Amino acid sequence: MDSVKGYVHSIQSLGTLDGPGVRFVVFLQGCNLRCGCCHNPDTWAMSGGTEYTAGQIVEKAVRYREYFGAEGGITISGGEPLLQAEFVQAVFALCHEKGINTCLDTSGSIWNDAVKAALQETDRVLLDIKYTSESQYRDYVGCSLQAPLDFLAYLNEQEIPVTLRQVTIPTLNDNEETILAFKAIAEKHSCVDKTELLPFRKICQVKYDKMGLKFRFAHLPEPTRDCMNELNRILSK
Repeated sequence: MDSVKGYVHSIQSLGTLDGPGVRFVVFLQGCNLRCGCCHNPDTWAMSGGTEYTAGQIVEKAVRYREYFGAEGGITISGGEPLLQAEFVQAVFALCHEKGINTCLDTSGSIWNDAVKAALQETDRVLLDIKYTSESQYRDYVGCSLQAPLDFLAYLNEQEIPVTLRQVTIPTLNDNEETILAFKAIAEKHSCVDKTELLPFRKICQVKYDKMGLKFRFAHLPEPTRDCMNELNRILSK
């Protein structure tokens, strides 16, 4: 397991927004989707990134163990980390040998035996349900809504704890109908013990400009605090 190699875009040593507690967050290189709201276009290409072995990643993570507390640990994100599922499995297996909690941040759009193996070493999944309509998924994500729903069904069968998340994008999914549909998906799966609405942000525009790429949602506004409060009220009632 130590020698399994992966390509890493970046590392955040003390993250607080990528799973429970304080996390050592590893962002892997490569993504199979092209989400309109993506804030990391520099992770899309499979080429690039820095090569690490699983052992090297865990060696770095162990240095921050004292900050993890009872809930923290390591999170692997992306890009789409399950494009490198074997690497995810190797890192997580080594983490478990050292008593470090593991968390996977994924779109749930990839499914194969390597993904199943990685999930067996995963303590929690942060799963995006980006929209609740098939047409929006096809248009603004690049896959079918059924992909993450099937992924979630498997997580439910395996009783893997899930935080279900959605980015709130004005004019696209900032409405009661969407939130109630999102809530219904969560309530249908007992593995979902937390839901999160994340406000759409455009700070990523500088990355698109630097890379010479068009930011598809550049014309859309960011949600107001009042909007987020109201949608969270609907979600929690």
